[in-house]
Amino acid sequence: MVENTRIQIHLSSWLGILDSINSHFANNKTYDIKNNRGQRLFFAEEKCNCFLRYLCGPQRPLTMTIYDNSGQDVIKMHKTLGCSCCWANYYLQKLKVIMPPGETIGYVYQLCHPFSPEFIIKDKNKEAIMIIRGPCTVFSYLNYLTFHILSLDEEMVIGKISNQMNTLMEGLNASDGKFGVQFPFDLDAKIKALILGASFLIDCMYFKLWC
Repeated sequence: MVENTRIQIHLSSWLGILDSINSHFANNKTYDIKNNRGQRLFFAEEKCNCFLRYLCGPQRPLTMTIYDNSGQDVIKMHKTLGCSCCWANYYLQKLKVIMPPGETIGYVYQLCHPFSPEFIIKDKNKEAIMIIRGPCTVFSYLNYLTFHILSLDEEMVIGKISNQMNTLMEGLNASDGKFGVQFPFDLDAKIKALILGASFLIDCMYFKLWC
């Protein structure tokens, strides 16, 4: 697929002055969701108890709500308390994606894989749609990580989720990290919402583990 048929979305979390001072105790995190021209498309708010954030780290439960620029909520995501033991459950982390007025449109599951981070995106009927696979070795001190969005047969690269794409964004002065997602422009809106949900899950788990 040629590059001009793809869309790039950049996501950045930001903090106000008081939140910067008390960032370690903040319950909520706010994200700007922008296109590659720096225009804000949506903004998102993560709600999570600060005690659970530091007790559970990437396994913490959370609710993420995405709003349009008028303040109307358009997508809601619920992440349950995850498990770090591969043998305890086939699915380690689970994210449910909901669109108004409360319709569940799909799920993102972390799979138990011995060599690389792997996720599967499923529709509302829990039928698999696509796979997301990360690098073979993931450490928190690595600067750049890319997760490829693949077809179920893994023969087609549909897009990617990466913290490398923040270097493409000019004028984005986020104080708490940036990452991006790229996918075909003509994807169904519900599939885009599921990919966006997967992006937030991966950011929580790998791009900033304990923030």
